[in-house]
Amino acid sequence: MADIRLGGLQRLSSCDWPGELVATLFLQGCSWNCPYCHNPHLIPAQAAGMLSWDEVLAFLAARRGLLDGVVFSGGEPTLQRELPEAMKAVRGLGFKIGLHTAGPYPTRLAAALPFCDWVGFDVKAPFAEYRRVTGVPGSGERARRSLALLLASGLACQVRTTVDPSLLDAAAVARMGAELLALGVTRHVLQEFRLAGTRPERPVHG
Repeated sequence: MADIRLGGLQRLSSCDWPGELVATLFLQGCSWNCPYCHNPHLIPAQAAGMLSWDEVLAFLAARRGLLDGVVFSGGEPTLQRELPEAMKAVRGLGFKIGLHTAGPYPTRLAAALPFCDWVGFDVKAPFAEYRRVTGVPGSGERARRSLALLLASGLACQVRTTVDPSLLDAAAVARMGAELLALGVTRHVLQEFRLAGTRPERPVHG
């Protein structure tokens, strides 16, 4: 577990997992470059001041009985191959496990799902239009595969989209909703884009 990279810790949150009181671990690194990212400091794989895993486990051990669960967020948690092992360690302390992911690594997500109790899944756009948001070719197909895995698992989940009007117009949102309904998503949460916290110069993807 010494290799897991932690960029931050929210010691108490009531909004990262609806209905649960949790601590949120922010894992360092993301392979996508979404213009509206509110954690741009977590995009690089390495950063100064990262937390040690032992430090985080000691904090969580002291919160047993006070928190309902722990959410692994990011960045993109599935970027790190150590994620299932980290989840197993936290579950061993008696916590339920939540995960925030956009699904860029379907195989790694499949390895993590058995340790999860709930997943918040971020859908970026209609799947054929992902590159405009992520800057990465093929990202939409990987996200679609990951979402299909999540839905097949039967885990409790929230499928949500941040609607940046410079990237998604009403027609795109409608196309996305139709695709999700066809996959079996019965509730799709639309989140309002907020400029505060994003980079002053947001990347533009062709």
